[in-house]
Amino acid sequence: LLFLRGRMELLNTVMVALLGSRRASPYGLAASEKLARDLAVAGVTVISGMAKGVDTAAHQGALAAGGATVAVFGCGLDIIYPAENRKLAERLAVEGLLISEFPLGTPAHPQNFPIRNRIVSGLSAGVVVVEGMQYSGSLITARLALDQNKEVFAVPGNITNQLSFGPNLLIKQGAQLVQAAS
Repeated sequence: LLFLRGRMELLNTVMVALLGSRRASPYGLAASEKLARDLAVAGVTVISGMAKGVDTAAHQGALAAGGATVAVFGCGLDIIYPAENRKLAERLAVEGLLISEFPLGTPAHPQNFPIRNRIVSGLSAGVVVVEGMQYSGSLITARLALDQNKEVFAVPGNITNQLSFGPNLLIKQGAQLVQAAS
């Protein structure tokens, strides 16, 4: 069962997930926003998890380009997490789509986020990992995407930055290297 708020017709669009670290680097934030803008301009719906960092930049980039974006929550739709994304969530409820499999009132427990990730990858045609450490949720989502026969892409990063470990590992393992949305 999925709970929805917003433009339900977005479920019938081609979606690409943009994922990465909550403590994203300036490079990761810029890459996420740029890719989201470019995907939105191309008519692709951007999906992410509404977390701080890369996810927020992805949603904002898609909206800034006048495109569509979908946020999958790791809590009930009545609980905005993180709280600083309240205005973004309100905007998505009108211009985009909010999704959760958790009933109203369900708090944002840490164990909910890996569970949420299978919805993000399941709705996506492909998953782009922008940044992520060795044991990050982004890599969990990439593994789920592979299990679901989805395309996995990764943005290459600086080899001295721990946040680049995940995407660089995925590229080494065969993920498509992403430099632009086209």
